[in-house]
Amino acid sequence: MAAAATGQHKLPDLPYAYDALEPFISRQIMELHHKKHHQTYVNALNQAELAYAKASTPKERIGLQAALKFNGGGHINHSLFWQNLAPAASEGKGNGGQLKDGPLKDAINATWGSFDKFKQEFNTTTAGIQGSGWGWLGVNPSSKRLEITTTPNQDPLLTHVPVIGVDVWEHAFYLQYLNVKADYLNAIWNVINFDEAEKRYLDATSGSKL
Repeated sequence: MAAAATGQHKLPDLPYAYDALEPFISRQIMELHHKKHHQTYVNALNQAELAYAKASTPKERIGLQAALKFNGGGHINHSLFWQNLAPAASEGKGNGGQLKDGPLKDAINATWGSFDKFKQEFNTTTAGIQGSGWGWLGVNPSSKRLEITTTPNQDPLLTHVPVIGVDVWEHAFYLQYLNVKADYLNAIWNVINFDEAEKRYLDATSGSKL
């Protein structure tokens, strides 16, 4: 999460152009998602942190916890999400969607039997979220094994080290995929940055902190 000091969080730049993930994620969605939704979380987080710093009673601080959790989680999750994406290799634009031979692929195959079986379980689990939330591939810090899990709303993933996070709030897909969440979940694998995911996986399994 980009931050200089309390109340100084800033919207991170995208590592690609707004239209770079087309046709799988439209420019319109990316612009609204980044400039409007993520910026709103940043603004609200800064306001909540400043209010917390000025609060003079425990009751006032307790009253700010929900805003800190929601907007702080939104900032953390989206900052990771942008890095989890890359222009699609299938469109000749980048390396998105390519799970190369290596430790992450080996771990996925060892856990689920194949990449296709992993995607099927991930999509089924994530599509089952009631309302808004996030689907995650994360490393269990105790077992160092990959696991699929979800979080509601903008809750950050605290039980695992995140490797891949997929936003399933409607603002992430509705303008392009309408109410067919399954189509969005199938499409997004074409723009997942598996190089970034593998770095996170290696950091998590080597004991380094992300």
